[in-house]
Amino acid sequence: MSTSYKVVHCLNQFFGGLGGEEQAGAAPTLVQGPKGPGLLIENSVPGLRVMSTLIFGDNYLAENTEKAVQEILNLLAPCFEGDDAGRPDLLLAGPAFNAGRYGIGCGALCQAVQERWGIPAVTAMFPENPAVALYRKTVFIAETSDDVRGMAEAIQRMTPLGLKLVRRESCLPEEDHYIAQGRRKNVRAAKTGAQRALEMLVQRLQGEPFESEYPMPVFDRVRPAPPVADMRRARLALVTSGGIVPRGNPDKIEAANAQRFGSYPIKNLQRLSSQSHQTVHGGYDPTCANGDPNRVLPLDAVRELESEGAIGSLHDWYYATVGNATSVESAQRYGQAIAKILLADGVQAVLLTST
Repeated sequence: MSTSYKVVHCLNQFFGGLGGEEQAGAAPTLVQGPKGPGLLIENSVPGLRVMSTLIFGDNYLAENTEKAVQEILNLLAPCFEGDDAGRPDLLLAGPAFNAGRYGIGCGALCQAVQERWGIPAVTAMFPENPAVALYRKTVFIAETSDDVRGMAEAIQRMTPLGLKLVRRESCLPEEDHYIAQGRRKNVRAAKTGAQRALEMLVQRLQGEPFESEYPMPVFDRVRPAPPVADMRRARLALVTSGGIVPRGNPDKIEAANAQRFGSYPIKNLQRLSSQSHQTVHGGYDPTCANGDPNRVLPLDAVRELESEGAIGSLHDWYYATVGNATSVESAQRYGQAIAKILLADGVQAVLLTST
């Protein structure tokens, strides 16, 4: 007799069939049966049934995470708090691939459901998704490619991993293709640590391939730019990842996982004001920044340096984005684009502010 498993599946508005970016603010809704990728999930394992699909808007959950998660827990409560026969065995979310807002939603829901009802919850993301850094230590995240072309493989990793957790079977990142959580697990080995270390040393000395038992982190190294020879003759530009934009956020820069940067004029402007500028950053309390935007983008202080002759001149435009949960890949792309503009405009130095 085969074992059957009941699953609740979580999707964003696009994969849930509500629509694209125009539905990113959609409130969560619970529907019966599988939707979109849920059909692949059902076909991946005999006896597995997607009993309900939770659909949410990317922006709704990423920008109001605490409130939205509570709403979703209330929606799911009848599923988990009814009779045992109808209780789900597993929650699956995504796959989210490299979509940061979607990833934040999936990670937050998995963590909340685990804590509330104590059942396994699994999602799937590209390793550089900014949500991985937020949730990998508490949530099992199957590794995916960076876009939807890897959907079939993502399902083939996410679903078996979830079922192993339901059956309380042992899981390892290299075998089950999930992102390492930084946990140590004791296992018995045929050889002592000293013997294994010597074997790896010999392999390395002989130029043979070997695999470390303790993989080291990889850090990006950036060569510092040479110092500006004379700031009194230099043109300085202001750049911020603190989300300071003109009132109304004309470029609609996202509060998390920013998909763009903006450029804004400051020619003849001596300081920013709470009437003219605001922050759209979703990763810190905006009260102080909105009260005085110069606290994040110090235009007033730089104008004083300019009037004192400490710098040659201030560039007529400043550049802004939001660093909150923005992927390294996106940040690199924005930085390169801004640097190209500034170099073409003859800027020699940048004051880069964050939060």
